[in-house]
Amino acid sequence: MTTAHDLPRTEAVKRPRRLLLHGLRPAARTVLGRRYDLQVRHSERIPAHGPVIVASNHVGLLDGPLLAIVTPRPVHALTKEEMFRGRMGVFLRAAGQIPLDRYAPDPRAIKTCIRVLRDGGAVGVFPEGGRGHGELTRFHHGAAYLALVTGAPVVPLMMFGTRPPGGRLSALPSPGDRVDLWYGEPWRIDPVPWPRSRATVLEASALLRERMLADLGAAKAETGRTLPGRIPGPTPDDPDTGFVAHEPSEMEPRA
Repeated sequence: MTTAHDLPRTEAVKRPRRLLLHGLRPAARTVLGRRYDLQVRHSERIPAHGPVIVASNHVGLLDGPLLAIVTPRPVHALTKEEMFRGRMGVFLRAAGQIPLDRYAPDPRAIKTCIRVLRDGGAVGVFPEGGRGHGELTRFHHGAAYLALVTGAPVVPLMMFGTRPPGGRLSALPSPGDRVDLWYGEPWRIDPVPWPRSRATVLEASALLRERMLADLGAAKAETGRTLPGRIPGPTPDDPDTGFVAHEPSEMEPRA
């Protein structure tokens, strides 16, 4: 069994701030609940205690706030570092979110996530990277890697309605629209001690994606929802890493 001392050394890594993340959640959830018809299903599947990774599909601009606010436990979510500019960056840091460089290895972000998990906290990851159609055709390896390092369970989260059908990158649902959050059963994998090979990470990531695709199908069936389709216009910029499916039956690994 992996213990805290078996994990990469993170004692010197500062844990993200928690005061604002904890303090604003009730009021923020009330505001979101008044603006939208929030339907939350199976939130009891989030373990009440101990480390957990919440891995969500990524459809719209609301996904990050919903992940942090609506999940039963406060979530420190990996967020692209471009969002940490100006006043928004001040707020995101105060709210305990974790900046991530999507275009280069980012040991600081990974160690910060491990610090949160080894302290028994919750980390949020969007395996698709940037916003898109939410069908998990692109799948980065961060969630699986964190599970391999820490042994923390991964709880899939499927979101529907956070971007209107055919809506552009930053489009928001209209007031009163229904927004669904559907949590899957925890997915677990035995931790693997260092060194973890690329093949091991790819295998774990493929297994997690397979599980999340099954959960996506189950969530569609239970909620009766569909996803909004591709974002109009140029394809959003996203690092060419992870798994990439060019066709539904074609999945090729990238670096």
